[in-house]
This record gives sequence, structure tokens and C-alpha cells, in this order.
Amino acid sequence: MSINSALRSSSSGLYAERMRLDTISANIANANSVTTPEKPAYSRKVVVLQSDDNGVSIERIIDDNVPLRIVNEPDHPMADADGNVEYSNVNPVVEMVNMMSATRAYEANVAAFNSAKGMIQSALSIGRI
Repeated sequence: MSINSALRSSSSGLYAERMRLDTISANIANANSVTTPEKPAYSRKVVVLQSDDNGVSIERIIDDNVPLRIVNEPDHPMADADGNVEYSNVNPVVEMVNMMSATRAYEANVAAFNSAKGMIQSALSIGRI
């Protein structure tokens, strides 16, 4: 692996982890959404990554197939005839764990990028007197 490909791999990893963090943030922001007559509750999004020659790329962002959470709240304005409310399928605890994982992966890519950059700078300074 050349230094340039190491830089490309790290930068693609940075982009992918940033997309994961953005998606996780959207999931957390919509964790308490409910089904209304106009639209269903927010469905959790998941970033699907794929490896390629330049590191990693985002294959697609998909909806999680976990069913929506149904809570019996007869006094809620969006309750159905049985008193049930459909909430988003986002679990904030899982999202926080995913956010920590994505943050650590982002930091690892920053460290790898900076190491490669340091090697390039050291190689350039060899010829200086």
C-alpha cells in the first residue's frame, strides 16, 4: 500500500463515519416521533458501507425493518381507537452506542491520516540540509 492509497483510505473512512454520525443524529432527533393520520412514525435509518479499492464507500442508506413501537396511551392525541400510539423504532441507547463506535472509528481514521501525512513530511525533509 502506498502513502497516497493510505491517505485515500483514511479520507474515505472519514467520509463514511461522518455519514454514519449524521444518520445516527437524525435517528436520535426523531426517536419520539409518532404515527399521524398524514404519515407514519419515523423509521430508523442504517448506513450500509462497502469496501472498494479506495477504502470504503457508502452503498446505501436503508430503513431498519424492526417494527414500530406500540405503546398504550389512551390520553395521547394520536392514540388509535384502542388507545395505542405508534412510536418510532429508534432505541436511543443503541444509537448512543453506535455513535460512540462511529466516533472512535472517525478518530482512528484521523490518526491514520495524520501518520501518513507525517511520513510524507519526513520523507520531504530528508533532502533538506
